[in-house]
Amino acid sequence: IFFLFNFQVAAASGHTVVLVDQSDEILKKSAKGIEESLKRVIKKKFADKPEAGAEFIEKTLKNLTTSTDAVAVVHSTDLVIEAIVENQEIKNELFKRLDKFAPEHTIFASNTSSLQITQLANSTTRQDRFGGLHFFNPVPMMKLVEVIKTPMTSQKTFESLVDFSKAVGKSPVSCKDTPGFIVNRLLVPYMMEAVRLFERGDASKEDIDVAMKLGAGYPMGPFELLDYVGLDTSKYIIDGWHSLEPNNPLFAPSPLLNKLVEEKKLGKKTGEGFYKYK
Repeated sequence: IFFLFNFQVAAASGHTVVLVDQSDEILKKSAKGIEESLKRVIKKKFADKPEAGAEFIEKTLKNLTTSTDAVAVVHSTDLVIEAIVENQEIKNELFKRLDKFAPEHTIFASNTSSLQITQLANSTTRQDRFGGLHFFNPVPMMKLVEVIKTPMTSQKTFESLVDFSKAVGKSPVSCKDTPGFIVNRLLVPYMMEAVRLFERGDASKEDIDVAMKLGAGYPMGPFELLDYVGLDTSKYIIDGWHSLEPNNPLFAPSPLLNKLVEEKKLGKKTGEGFYKYK
């Protein structure tokens, strides 16, 4: 299996996994991060069984290898899961290149949260063996996987993706290739409507966040969530959807969001977004 996304989960469930990235330095950091994550897992899962925990880490790490050569790795793979930058052109280039060297039976999947799977599949000659597998962060903790079936995805491929999701301990839900799938199709318009509410001066961002946490039981308010996700990411998603459906009011761009992104106030990762962070 050739895996480009949080391969800890797949390896821990017994799959042979190769993580591919652009440099050895990035791969070393990723491997170290996975080992640290596994240590956190065993503290909870094997709290009273340190020997079993150590064995779990050892077995998991034995299933993991890394490489910077995607073409060499893809020759002997059953499943490719892509999770590179959220840019359709770059993703298409990767899939087109790998498609030339992957075995005929190999299934391609994308972890994209906002791009159309059909458009990615069209860059290959295996549209029937192409689908979406959208995991949620942090992947070791979040149980959900959205399995996306395009009009060209075969039933066999779809069932294989569902079975894989279950095999790695996740709870799969299925969705057609619609903008945002299920979660983001509901979540992003909700966050954007919160911004419009604030833009109109109907309520402060602080009160909106408090209202949704105390009134709806959400763990984070919409502005806290926007800052966590990244304002540039949210803008990229809504702009993409707006280009697909320009008359859909749910996908209307926000002048305030655009302004903050232009000012490089992207949220927690830059120290300031809708809120300031130290």
